Amino acid sequence: MASLRNSSSTVTEFILVGFEHSSPSTRALLFALFLVLYSLAIAMNGLIIFITWTDPRLNSPMYFFLGHLSLLDVCFITTTIPQMLIHLVVKNHTVSFASCMAQMYLVFCVGVTECILLAFMAYDRYVAICHPLSYAQIMGQQVCVRLVGTAWLFGLINGIFLEYISFRNPFCRDNHIENFFCEAPIVIALSCGDLQFSVRMIFADAIVVLLSPMVLIVTSYARILASILGRASSSGRGKTFSTCASHLTVVIFLYTSAMFSYMNPRSTHGPDKDKPFSLLYTIIIPMCNPIIYSFRNKEMKGAMARALGRSSLPR
Repeated sequence: MASLRNSSSTVTEFILVGFEHSSPSTRALLFALFLVLYSLAIAMNGLIIFITWTDPRLNSPMYFFLGHLSLLDVCFITTTIPQMLIHLVVKNHTVSFASCMAQMYLVFCVGVTECILLAFMAYDRYVAICHPLSYAQIMGQQVCVRLVGTAWLFGLINGIFLEYISFRNPFCRDNHIENFFCEAPIVIALSCGDLQFSVRMIFADAIVVLLSPMVLIVTSYARILASILGRASSSGRGKTFSTCASHLTVVIFLYTSAMFSYMNPRSTHGPDKDKPFSLLYTIIIPMCNPIIYSFRNKEMKGAMARALGRSSLPR
């Protein structure tokens, strides 16, 4: 035991392998690609945040939630991608122990908050479609603020718990992380002690964070579907399907990638499998969210046109 403690004290940094083994030309191509994707994600999410918080025509719970979803996407993508871009052009891929802990906490916090928020957004759509006459009363401003506050609070608290579980054991093994950021399952695999307990706790937490909101989402959309099918107007069905399809697309992408990363057995993980899913939920989803919502929503497209039109007017 003493030797384990002595050896763990020497682990003061981790090495993010990322795309280290790729050729220089491949890394240059990846740098250009991810820089463009990152810039697009920041610009589009920033635009959504601006218009949902300033355009009076978007003064509804759906757009209030959407603005916070874009804020979460900006936080999430900024937590991981800038570091990856730097490591694509420099040879030193080391990160300090404290930096790795901080990055993991932010990923936990923002990721969990987004999962909870998506469930509340599904509930919002259920009330709007199935109880339109009571919608304004049920989803009042105070209720929306409390729901968003609950999502953030749960994310902050849950992040502390997951952080403790991930770093409760000493680190006395290889300090190479086979990914482009500090991801919990990979970091836990590098620690010593009772790994099974940590893995089981992460799995149990994923059940609460992922499956519980998914139950609310599935229930909400099942009732929405029943309500849609009961309507005689085909145009009404098409409009409702279009409104909900964007939300369902985001949910499928996010939950699929998160479940693979945190609910699969450790034996199924590997660099070739982890990186694609990590890229999916760290950069692809935050970039696609604004596209999905804006291109499938006439009010959002109109608000974007008005915002861009105002910004292009001569002063």
